[in-house]
Amino acid sequence: MANNLASPLGRKKRPQLSLRLAYGPKDWPIGRAAAALCALILIIFGLRIYLVDDPLGGQPQVVLPIRSTLDTNPVAQQVAAPPDQRLAIVSDSSGSPDITEIPSQAMAAADESTLQRTEFGAFPELVEQTQHGPIPHVGPDGRTPFEAYSRPSLGPELIATTPVIAIVVTGMGLNQSGTMEAIDTLPDNVTLAFAPYARSLENTTAAAREGGHELMLEVPMEPFDYPNSDPGPQTLLTGYPPRANLDRLFWLMSRFGGYMGLINNLGAKFTSSATDLSPIMEELGTRGVGFIDDGSSNRSLTRQLAMANRVPYARAALTLDAVPSRAAILAKLAELEAQAREQGKALGIISGLPVSINTLATWAASLKEKGIELVPASALMKS
Repeated sequence: MANNLASPLGRKKRPQLSLRLAYGPKDWPIGRAAAALCALILIIFGLRIYLVDDPLGGQPQVVLPIRSTLDTNPVAQQVAAPPDQRLAIVSDSSGSPDITEIPSQAMAAADESTLQRTEFGAFPELVEQTQHGPIPHVGPDGRTPFEAYSRPSLGPELIATTPVIAIVVTGMGLNQSGTMEAIDTLPDNVTLAFAPYARSLENTTAAAREGGHELMLEVPMEPFDYPNSDPGPQTLLTGYPPRANLDRLFWLMSRFGGYMGLINNLGAKFTSSATDLSPIMEELGTRGVGFIDDGSSNRSLTRQLAMANRVPYARAALTLDAVPSRAAILAKLAELEAQAREQGKALGIISGLPVSINTLATWAASLKEKGIELVPASALMKS
């Protein structure tokens, strides 16, 4: 009654509409709906697993070779793979890597005529990418860069019965015109060692390979009078942490590709320090490259450490142009011939000076008449 008396005269009270649903939120079967939804999801997931053969659940995938300097023992790689098959990395038309099984016999029969080098000068399966660039690495089939890049030569039987001489020419690449003259003038069996600082290394090393020469990399090492005698940037130094010297080594090894081994540039102090030289030789053994000691230091430990790490190795007997004159060089070459006849083999080092190249080319032309064979340096290297 009070409400009616308080209402304005002449107006009727509007009826209030009720929007109450038949079932309110409190009446919804939430538990049963959630249980049904979970069951539906599980059914769909189970059907997808049963019907779709995709263990990665549709995620993108890329197959890449895993390479590490921590576990690159070629013996372990051979043991891990079946004896009748090895894994090789190939690429499909889209450029995506894939893994294909290739019989080991086929891999053993492969040679340079069937394998393509990169512009860097190396076979792609024999390199590892680092922050400095690609460096040598043992291939997935156990093939080493030393084996792949060594020039074919006389067999062990002939070398054992025939006096042989190997010559390594150092300092290649520093003078481009002189380097090209050496490539064109010298016999194919002369080994050429390139300095890591030379310009146009890709061009000069490619020309050397096309000329049939096998290649080496010169590595600067600390001499006793360093820095008065400074081999150049990234020199391997005594007293440095092993990782620091290995980083320098990787920089040097990434300058060009396709070399079968390294040769020291100076380094009498470094090669006499077992503490500093050991990690370097261990790394060379892991990567499957050789080492030649230029013979300049009687305190060098390279032979012992190379043998301990199965690094293909040789030591030069003579530096042929310490006195850079034609007469002096010919006298040293005569000494090398005498050693080859006496010991069956001899290895000499000579620089890329014009007088050295011209004298060496003239001498080599008459060597076979003396009953001595000229062989690439790799033919005299043993692991």
